[in-house]
Amino acid sequence: MHYWTWTARCFSADFRSAERFAQLYTQVAGRAGRAGKQGEVVLQTHHPEHPLLQTLLYKGYDAFAEQALAERRMMQLPPWTSHVIVRAEDHNNQHAPLFLQQLRNLILSSPLADEKLWVLGPVPALAPKRGGRWRWQILLQHPSRVRLQHIINGTLALINTIPDSRKVKWVLDVDPIEG
Repeated sequence: MHYWTWTARCFSADFRSAERFAQLYTQVAGRAGRAGKQGEVVLQTHHPEHPLLQTLLYKGYDAFAEQALAERRMMQLPPWTSHVIVRAEDHNNQHAPLFLQQLRNLILSSPLADEKLWVLGPVPALAPKRGGRWRWQILLQHPSRVRLQHIINGTLALINTIPDSRKVKWVLDVDPIEG
């Protein structure tokens, strides 16, 4: 018997988590009942009526994937847009959010930015504290990968002008796998 919780995956901040769950479910269900033995997969959820879960359970993985992709299109998520995450971390939980706010202001005031650029944050990272360091991030989204790359390149040329840039450790994550 295998236990997986749909609710935690379905309502995660990571928009790919339901897809990861579907992959795990498909793998576990395929392994249950091997070698002539009866198998069972148990799902725990407070939301058994969720449309993606219903599709996965009663129509299969291919139908689930089509529905998930349609939802991504409607919500303007990859592959219909491109993402870049800028993560910053510090030891006192003060410089990273300030640096990212200054970076956000720099990006939005840049002549390279246009009305299709969407910037979220700064917000705490999904794992806000790791190794004694506080982690924050901003998400940049644009329908054009090329345009987003131009915006990032133009910003990188000016990033050292931000006063807090030397007080934090920062990294760019282009096409992030996890949010």
